[in-house]
Amino acid sequence: MTDSATTPPADGSGPPQLPAPAREIAAGYAFTGPALDLGALLWDGACLPGAQVRVPLPMLNRHGLVAGATGTGKTKTLQLIAEQLSAQGVPVFLADVKGDLSGVARPGQGGERVSARAAETGQSWSAEGFPAEFLALGGIGHGIPVRATVTSFGPVLLSKVLGLNRTQEQSLGLVFHYADTKGLELVDLKDLRAVVAFLTSDEGKPELKGIGGLSTATAGVILRSLTAFEAQGMADFFGEPEFDTADLLRLAPDGRGVVSVLELPAVQDKPRLFSTFLMWLLADLFHDLPEVGDVDRPKLVFFFDEAHLLFHDASEAFLDAITQTVRLIRSKGVGVFFVTQTPKDVPSDVLGQLGNRVQHALRAFTPDDQKALKATVKTFPDSPYDLEELLTGLGTGEAVITVLSENGAPTPVAATRLRAPESLMGPVDAGELDRAVRDSPLHPRYAQAVDRESAYEKLAAAPKPAAEPAGSAAEPARKREKAPAEDPSLVEQVVGSGMFRSLARSIGSQLGREITRSLFGTARRRR
Repeated sequence: MTDSATTPPADGSGPPQLPAPAREIAAGYAFTGPALDLGALLWDGACLPGAQVRVPLPMLNRHGLVAGATGTGKTKTLQLIAEQLSAQGVPVFLADVKGDLSGVARPGQGGERVSARAAETGQSWSAEGFPAEFLALGGIGHGIPVRATVTSFGPVLLSKVLGLNRTQEQSLGLVFHYADTKGLELVDLKDLRAVVAFLTSDEGKPELKGIGGLSTATAGVILRSLTAFEAQGMADFFGEPEFDTADLLRLAPDGRGVVSVLELPAVQDKPRLFSTFLMWLLADLFHDLPEVGDVDRPKLVFFFDEAHLLFHDASEAFLDAITQTVRLIRSKGVGVFFVTQTPKDVPSDVLGQLGNRVQHALRAFTPDDQKALKATVKTFPDSPYDLEELLTGLGTGEAVITVLSENGAPTPVAATRLRAPESLMGPVDAGELDRAVRDSPLHPRYAQAVDRESAYEKLAAAPKPAAEPAGSAAEPARKREKAPAEDPSLVEQVVGSGMFRSLARSIGSQLGREITRSLFGTARRRR
């Protein structure tokens, strides 16, 4: 780096001007509209509070990436961004894997370190808490229970959780298709097990015969996977009342956005489960929200922590569906930030859609680390920094940043010392969390699990058909009743595509229910 000396003003008064390269970088962040303040520019080892690094509020639905090695400050960056979004009237969803983010609801604690950071970055720091809602998958841990019905979770995401292969996933899709068309609601796992068992019984085998059927071997794999899944304590995550993702879009009475914190420490040993559940939340939002195009501020900003878990061992079709969801959900006013260790954890098709980048320090202790470092450097625009050297030398709470400007163009790469969050940088105690959950307006709606009549009960109560001689006159009529003609194009979608794109069927159940399946096969009942 060159031109590191500052130039004094011509009249000899006031603060010195920035070095020429720093001025060029700072000019790229001089936005005129509403923006979030991230920190102050670092240049040649000095922090320059007169050069603020910011991100325009309207660009936060263009998605982003927060990356960096463990211990480099990613969690505090999420907290800093969440606070400012809330203050600007934007709801936020945070996945709290380590249990560090619950402090966003309480005012922070000042001190020498906070005061020093505020002075370095030009921040007027004051302690402040923000409106927060605490959620927990299946009610395991401290939070409002977040449950999904098996029907709405869909075959694609459930296959990911169960570890099924492509053929088994397609067979599971047939099971869901049958349940949808017959009005057999798959509320919990015992409902799904009952339908699979029925379709491989002597009575149920003819039901899918016209579209390939369900082999006994594949059904056995699915049933064994379900049994193992339940044995690990997973049954609590599926059931009713199902969480309505519209509750993530709420504002507090004072107009600030509610920060929904999904507490995950109790299930952090089940990474495939929580990463797939996060995708269900995102897919459900995509499925339900109307198109709004470009907006002045996002409807929601969704932080997807431990993102590499979602992409690990994912099929090509699954990755295509993620890419499609991320690409299209922007027009519904939702911004998605993936949080992981290195950009290489995110597939290139998804990474290419992440216009806002906050890259904390990387380590280069091994050949693999060095390879990841070089790959990360290549993902940034050209800059006057030596990024390989810079990324290994950043301190905690420092990052390399580039975002989208107000006109959608990438800003210059800026090494940045980040501001300090104004809320508590650490967890609140369990008792306080439990009190907040009990006092939540969502508690009466979701706290108590409900087990109503669904597929398991309907199949158990169904009368068994009387035996009739083969070839009797009643047999063709009964077959017509049980197996109506299928739409070949629908069958082709279900069996052939594997992506369950825009699968929609009107079904004649007791409730006149309509199932619409989206890119991931997720479904919602008509509200």
